Amino acid sequence: MHSLDSIHGVGKVMINTLGKLDIYSIEDLLCFYPFRYEVIKKSDLYHDNLDKVIIDGRLIAIPSVFYINKSLNKMSFKIETDNMIISVTIFNRAYLKNKLKVGEYVTLFGKYDRKHNMLTANNIRLGKIPVIPKIEPVYHTVSGLTSKKIESFIDTNLEYRKYIKDYIPDEIKEKYKFLNKEDSILELHKPSSIENLKKARLRSKYEELFVFMIKMEYLKNSVKDRVGLPKKIDYNKVLEFINNLPFSLTEDQKKSVDDIYNDMTDSKRMNRLLQGDVGSGKTIISVISMYMNYLAGYQSALMAPTEILAVQHFNNINGLLSKYGINVAILTGKTKAKEKKEICKGLSDGSINIVIGTHALISENVIYNNLGLVVTDEQHRFGVRQRGSLQNKGVVPDILYMSATPIPRTYALTLYGDMDVSNIKTRPSGRLDIITKVKKESEIKDVLESMYKELLVGHQIYVIAPLIEESEKMDLKDVNLLYDKMNLAFGKKFNIGLLHGKMSGTEKEEVMKKFEKNETQILISTTVIEVGVDVPNTTMIVIFDAYRFGLSTLHQLRGRVGRNSLQSYCFLISNYEKERLKVMEETNDGFKISEEDFKLRGSGDLFGLKQSGDMSFNLADIKNDFNILKRAKEDCEEYLKNNMDSDIVKEVLSNSLDMSS
Repeated sequence: MHSLDSIHGVGKVMINTLGKLDIYSIEDLLCFYPFRYEVIKKSDLYHDNLDKVIIDGRLIAIPSVFYINKSLNKMSFKIETDNMIISVTIFNRAYLKNKLKVGEYVTLFGKYDRKHNMLTANNIRLGKIPVIPKIEPVYHTVSGLTSKKIESFIDTNLEYRKYIKDYIPDEIKEKYKFLNKEDSILELHKPSSIENLKKARLRSKYEELFVFMIKMEYLKNSVKDRVGLPKKIDYNKVLEFINNLPFSLTEDQKKSVDDIYNDMTDSKRMNRLLQGDVGSGKTIISVISMYMNYLAGYQSALMAPTEILAVQHFNNINGLLSKYGINVAILTGKTKAKEKKEICKGLSDGSINIVIGTHALISENVIYNNLGLVVTDEQHRFGVRQRGSLQNKGVVPDILYMSATPIPRTYALTLYGDMDVSNIKTRPSGRLDIITKVKKESEIKDVLESMYKELLVGHQIYVIAPLIEESEKMDLKDVNLLYDKMNLAFGKKFNIGLLHGKMSGTEKEEVMKKFEKNETQILISTTVIEVGVDVPNTTMIVIFDAYRFGLSTLHQLRGRVGRNSLQSYCFLISNYEKERLKVMEETNDGFKISEEDFKLRGSGDLFGLKQSGDMSFNLADIKNDFNILKRAKEDCEEYLKNNMDSDIVKEVLSNSLDMSS
């Protein structure tokens, strides 16, 4: 790998900024592909579609600037183009005023209103549009780093593309007449034509999916080819445990327990995905599974994606199992050194029966005595390396994945074809459907009145913002702003808490404890509460800028309420995409919502975090490129029959798995 600090103009600050985009080397930089392209050619202003035009013209008047507030300004001027004069308005570009000279040409991007002969620009460049249409790359950015800056870094380092590994075998490249790797990288960043750009994108998508399928096939084969440890489990004791629970299992839950019992007592290693809607009761199935594993004399480990969820699992599971003499521990990155040492000792000598934690469970110094069951909650949030590392901590542990994000059947068969699946569709008895309403910002008074009614009867409320800090570019509600507004509305009578991902683990835990104890009645949060957080007294969730989220994410968030027999409510505040959000008003069925979300948005949001865990693609999309995925899967299976020890496979797995385990 070639270091970023060898690039001219890249110092410590810029290295940290690039790190926010997961760019840590020159090779990472060259594989950071544009997310879209702009074809720079002059627009016909008399065409019907005027929402996005590109024109150039000669400035005929000095621009005037009006400051609306400290973070918003408006610049206006006039240009002459094609023997007509057009009025132009652009926001937050006051700093360009002195560069815009009368008589010089500018290129403008924006929306043209033919009736009023006015252009509202969103971008401006000095100079004319090139005579030959130009394809310009547009890159994702973060604060302090523009698309143009990324492009300039890439342009000056394209020679390093020869060092980037090609993961497509020669015979497959020949089969599909693919561009070679170096040419495809060049075309993606500096397209010579639309046709060549399409070829480069197809080749790169295929490569990403081919690599992905190598990882998935490895995981499947690592389970399928290894004989399990058949466990002796007294089923009467399992039934006794179930009968002593303070609630009855649903039919789907009972079926899932039987599936898992049959797997664990069989000689074949269990490899099961437990899919269930939010609030359907997956966690109790994992508890019963770990109890069965304990009866067989083995240890269990449950890995959760966040510390908040790990702590919650520990409290619930310990409460259910401690009376049976089962020793349950929790291990996260925030566990103090002395306590961690004691837990590691307990795991290695077998005195700890069950450990709940985050990725800390796979640390090198964590050694298990006889790990017999690995449970991964929200499994799509962990990469192959993390899941493989935990599985390899035991000899041949049974594996149970849990997911509250149902995957449409067609895709599940392709992605997890060798995994057995149990579905929990029925919800625990006594649970009412959550009443969901989409509201405009102008209707916020109605929402505040509904919140007040819930608070008066002693219930609690979540308020969700999509951002941690206010953005100048996007009019979105941030947690701090919402905190101030809710304080203004309710602060005299009720306590309000604040939770977001930038807080330390200790701070998050303290905030959640206060909310769980009803010491705070309103919790302002980002999506850090999306998965698994369970405070039954919370009966309302209000989600601002709801259009920013996919339906599956909104359904996950909505699932934080309705976790008791009380009527619960969800308000989606949005001035946009009301039709799409109407789906949330019409159904509480997560399986239907995931199918709809998949149709509308593709795989990124369906799998929880945008392109997370194993779904970390630069260009490919599981939904839109499903046919490429199927072809890559077929080719991969054929290739692996005779090439499991090839350099390509070794390198893919060495980058994805803990090979030392």
